[in-house]
Amino acid sequence: MKTTQKNTKENLTGNFLFKGIASAMLVLMFTVFTGFQSYAHCDSYDGPVIKEALTALKTNNVNLVLKWVNESQEKEIIFLFNKTAKLRKGDKEVYSIVEKHFLETLVRLHRETEGVAFTGLKPAGSVTPIIKMADESLEKNDVNVLSSELTGHIEKVVKEKYEKAMMLSKTKDESVQKGREYVAAYVDYTHTLEGIHAILEHGPASHGH
Repeated sequence: MKTTQKNTKENLTGNFLFKGIASAMLVLMFTVFTGFQSYAHCDSYDGPVIKEALTALKTNNVNLVLKWVNESQEKEIIFLFNKTAKLRKGDKEVYSIVEKHFLETLVRLHRETEGVAFTGLKPAGSVTPIIKMADESLEKNDVNVLSSELTGHIEKVVKEKYEKAMMLSKTKDESVQKGREYVAAYVDYTHTLEGIHAILEHGPASHGH
């Protein structure tokens, strides 16, 4: 009877812990997404920078892209934007070259503000599924699908790491090999949680890190 009560208590405590960790990690991931969104896919054709740049050219509204650069870069972007916009209704082949140059310059300057090197424009579809979901949640003003998917995935990962460490802790003193297997699982589990705690305490690193 006592053993059953103890197991029930441990299960409830474990579930509460996992839900707490999942919630904390969800907050963490949203913090990271808002901080790293542009870094994650600012150079992709289906990322927000290029999407807004194309809309800006179509509507001849440079203000749509100025938020992606700092004040010291505005002059260069405005000059190049006006030059590009003037050629929009001209020769299509020439315009495609000029447009790409503008997009490359915009993305390069944006990445400079974050301390990240420009490595070229990436095709649409190159973003990760989770970043795509993050964008969609903002576009639709609905975070429910993302939070549900993400929370479930985070809880699954944390539970797997915990259960592996817990299982190996029971045999860690039987041999050196088993002890090392436990240590590896323990380090993986605790370092994951330490990383979460560090970001929650101090915030995400800059885009360049």
